[in-house]
Amino acid sequence: FEMNKPHYTFWVVAVAGLLWNLAGCMNYIMQTNSDSVAQMPEVYQLIINNRPAWATGSFAVAVFAGAVGCILLLLRRQVAVYLFVLSLLGIIGTAAFTMIVSGVVPVMVLTLLIGAALLWYATIVRRFGWLA
Repeated sequence: FEMNKPHYTFWVVAVAGLLWNLAGCMNYIMQTNSDSVAQMPEVYQLIINNRPAWATGSFAVAVFAGAVGCILLLLRRQVAVYLFVLSLLGIIGTAAFTMIVSGVVPVMVLTLLIGAALLWYATIVRRFGWLA
């Protein structure tokens, strides 16, 4: 089975997605560090310290599944698609919590769009035969 050679934009999208998700991973790690949280504005501290476990779990799934999905995309593996499904489910959970608590919709809309775009893109490139 010979895979088609991806267009250079494939690598641009995969690397950009990885950078986006690694930034999310760093954000998650910062929010699990009490010293880091103590440096944040009080309103953020209240949200982070009172966030239910399901919302924290959704956040972790969103960013870590997204990062692993992008790594698998760079490795040209079809399983990346399933990681992007998991990531999008995590984003939806995180978005639900964020919108319920803060009512801030625009920030989560961008995150939802990027998560959905990565899933869409992975399914397209799989059909192109760029993933094994």
